[in-house]
Amino acid sequence: MRVRYGGYRGFNMTPIWVLLAVNFLFYIAYLIQDDLILRTFGFQPNQFLSEPWTIVTNMFVHAGLWHILANMLMLYFFGSYLLGLLGEVKFFIVYFAGGLVGNLLFYLLAPAYAIAVGASGALFAVMGAMAVMRPRLKVLIWFLFPVDLWILIIVIAALIIPTQIESSNIAWQAHVGGLVLGLIAGLYFRKKERGRFWG
Repeated sequence: MRVRYGGYRGFNMTPIWVLLAVNFLFYIAYLIQDDLILRTFGFQPNQFLSEPWTIVTNMFVHAGLWHILANMLMLYFFGSYLLGLLGEVKFFIVYFAGGLVGNLLFYLLAPAYAIAVGASGALFAVMGAMAVMRPRLKVLIWFLFPVDLWILIIVIAALIIPTQIESSNIAWQAHVGGLVLGLIAGLYFRKKERGRFWG
């Protein structure tokens, strides 16, 4: 959908920009009233049955500047690429399904009193899907070192996630759940893609 502002026609209001805007609006609200935002929109296993909306809303809440900046950079670069491959509907399915599966794994494995916030589960799903569909896509590590995306995913799965498990303030369950969902989705869409071109 193209939106014109003052005659300018170059801005394309894609789902990525919508997600970015909503996430930053939530972050501004968090800066104003952090405790209220965390309690109202964060996902806490022992409150899930009484506050079921939090299994979705927590994907838009970020507790810290580096938290939101890292996730939104991932969303912009990886999300834009996957959006181009799948289209809006399928992209949203992968994104939100990854976040939901990540939250469900958090519900099952995390302490009941813990609170999970952030879009990491959804973004790990995006990365997982891309790693299967475009494994040799080059990714710049620290904006300097190009590596294949499939190598990055292996490093994350083998080194980073086990390290996160030892930390008490990282929702590694959401990362694992999102990544697994993304890999499965990537396999499905890659098979469909090959069938469309070569079937």
